[in-house]
Amino acid sequence: MNERPLVSIIVPNYNYAESLDLCLRSILDQTYPNIELLMVDDCSTDQSVAVAAALGVNVVSTGVNGGCGTARNVGAAHTRGDLICYVDSDLALAPDAVATAVRILTEDPTIGAVCGIQDAEPLLHDTVVSRYRGLQYHYWSVSSEGDVSFLFPAMCVIRRSVYDEVGPFNPALRQTEEVDYGYRLTRRHRMLLTSDVHGRHDHDHELVGLLRKLFHRGRLRIPLYARARRFGKGFETASRAWGSLAAFASLPALALPLVLGPWGAVVPAALLVTSLACDAGMYRFVLRRRGLPALLGFAVLHFLVNVTITAGVASGAAQWLLSRPFRQLYDASFPMDSTPRWESA
Repeated sequence: MNERPLVSIIVPNYNYAESLDLCLRSILDQTYPNIELLMVDDCSTDQSVAVAAALGVNVVSTGVNGGCGTARNVGAAHTRGDLICYVDSDLALAPDAVATAVRILTEDPTIGAVCGIQDAEPLLHDTVVSRYRGLQYHYWSVSSEGDVSFLFPAMCVIRRSVYDEVGPFNPALRQTEEVDYGYRLTRRHRMLLTSDVHGRHDHDHELVGLLRKLFHRGRLRIPLYARARRFGKGFETASRAWGSLAAFASLPALALPLVLGPWGAVVPAALLVTSLACDAGMYRFVLRRRGLPALLGFAVLHFLVNVTITAGVASGAAQWLLSRPFRQLYDASFPMDSTPRWESA
């Protein structure tokens, strides 16, 4: 790799005019000097294109709204850098984020992609929900630092040679395209998640929107994991899966006191304690950062999130059993006949 390789920074965007100015300015203010910047607009209906134009940023359009995967593919096709850097339009990079990612890739040729970690504080909307999401996502990411098996595309740098080898994002996937891509990439190369590369994200700030997104993410994981015959490495752990399941199971268990009397309350209480214990490190982190009152509100929101994720997984399992097209959702994306090459090295 050249000493200062050209980095193509691609910002896929759809109706994020509110945060786009902060995003693009953070890229223009990077300490790394050798970059080209391109915003790929996925047919926005707000003022996104005008925001980019006011900053002198080059813009190309997808032509038809196709989702993040399509926008990332269009960006890669319109740039020429040795490294491809994807930055979501609702995220502002730390000033040294690109320089740090380039250094990591230069120093270790076995790493095919570097993903950054979002700060705990939200970029724009300071609501109870956004504060919860910032803390939860930050802690889960930090506790997963190291080699991971699915892409964190809000802030990542991929070698152009790796992208050319792995191929483009699957344009048929409007959700979970990043998880699919990470599985494909890590069959051949290492992918590193590190807090040395970081930025601030405009997290979901409304509860209904957050729960809807997490439900569908859980649902759409099922055919991918069934196809890959292995779970993701890093972010989604067995302990967190059990914690979600215990939270979900505590709801029907609330009926047990009606059947068994006061002793029946032991079961839902035990399930709630189990759910909390499965992510005890995260709760200690929140307590240190925000104090006890904030922790109590955080725990309530995380209970709702755990229940929603499990409901999504259950829905996905039922859909997998009943729908052949759903089972085949990821068939065109990658084969499943070998373990990742870097794991077997």
